Amino acid sequence: MSYTPRLKQKYREEVAPALKEQFGYKTVMEIPKIEKVCINQGVGDATQDKKLVDNALQEMSIIAGQKAVPTKAKKSVSNFKLREDMTIGARVTLRKDQMYEFLDRLITVALPRVRDFRGVNDKSFDGRGNYSMGITEQIIFPEIDLDKVARITGMDITIVTTAKTDAEALALLKMMGMPFKNQRN
Repeated sequence: MSYTPRLKQKYREEVAPALKEQFGYKTVMEIPKIEKVCINQGVGDATQDKKLVDNALQEMSIIAGQKAVPTKAKKSVSNFKLREDMTIGARVTLRKDQMYEFLDRLITVALPRVRDFRGVNDKSFDGRGNYSMGITEQIIFPEIDLDKVARITGMDITIVTTAKTDAEALALLKMMGMPFKNQRN
């Protein structure tokens, strides 16, 4: 018997049939699903201290459960003391089971640990069904040891879906358990 992530099983058993009924899809292939999760962290002070990028890569690898890749500058900018091909950040792209595991930890453990958390913004869709959010502190993830954190940095998380519209993607993420703010108009 193989292991199936909890969120993947929830998608198959509850979310996909509910979306099919709600939007009236004719085939299973039309039902939107999450394709990948991209996590990006820019380290602004990397030009002065190379160790900050190494810390970011290590922390991102621990959070994602997959090795992080360094991002490099495409152009030189003299005002920022930035040279071409200088390492200035870290990124990870999660797919399949790692993606579902990360989303499960993000939704159930990390987001509720944010100070004064009232839900994530439901206006951060890009018009094509992809959702982006920013996290200001990497210490909301329980995998990060507070004693080893040299400096608190944020990260961007983009959830890429196969949804054609923002309404479909919003319904998908709501059913998956993403805690959106309650909008009172």
